[in-house]
Amino acid sequence: MQRLILIIEDEKPIVDILKFNLERENYKVIYAMDGEEGLSLALSKAPDLILLDVMLPGMDGFDVCRRVREKSTVPILMLTARDEELDKVVGLEMGADDYITKPFGVRELMARVKAHLRRTDKGTETKESQVIRFGEYSILCDRYEITRDGQVVELTLREFELLKFLAQQPGRIFTRENLLEQVWGYEYFGEVRTVDVTIRRLREKIEDNPAEPRYIITKRGVGYYLKAE
Repeated sequence: MQRLILIIEDEKPIVDILKFNLERENYKVIYAMDGEEGLSLALSKAPDLILLDVMLPGMDGFDVCRRVREKSTVPILMLTARDEELDKVVGLEMGADDYITKPFGVRELMARVKAHLRRTDKGTETKESQVIRFGEYSILCDRYEITRDGQVVELTLREFELLKFLAQQPGRIFTRENLLEQVWGYEYFGEVRTVDVTIRRLREKIEDNPAEPRYIITKRGVGYYLKAE
């Protein structure tokens, strides 16, 4: 099935370059050049992945990302005009899965797109049923879902993969570098701060008190582990 990519970018030359290269890889491409139209397309067309610029006329990319995340777990790759850590952190906190700094190489960007789409493909594969339980939570591996007392908790695919990885080896401490390698993969070009932001987002979704986590524990100066009860 042909995958649908939504580009939300206000610079037409960049849109044209992205569209050409994505269509050459047999992706179907739609685009918007402002935040409002981009949000509308994201919610109405259900794309398989969104390439989202930060600086947009009207509604900026951060707001678009936040609004999309309220309705969808679609992979979002943000395009930042500057190599500013603040832009990256804000984007990740709004729910973005990844970011790439302009000017970017087409080869690197295409590698990121393919990597994220491969992860979403995993959720549609038929696999042997496996359930990992901790506390009142159940991770349904074959359905890529986590439930709390039977109610589904909405996670992005990246958040799900991180939680599943930690839950598969409860009590084992992983450094940020370990988690980048094992969860994000070798094709990921990000920084260890990305792990901290994703952990914080996870805690906000599964911990009753994220400031005093019960499950996802920080080992100061080392990394993170999941405490199963």
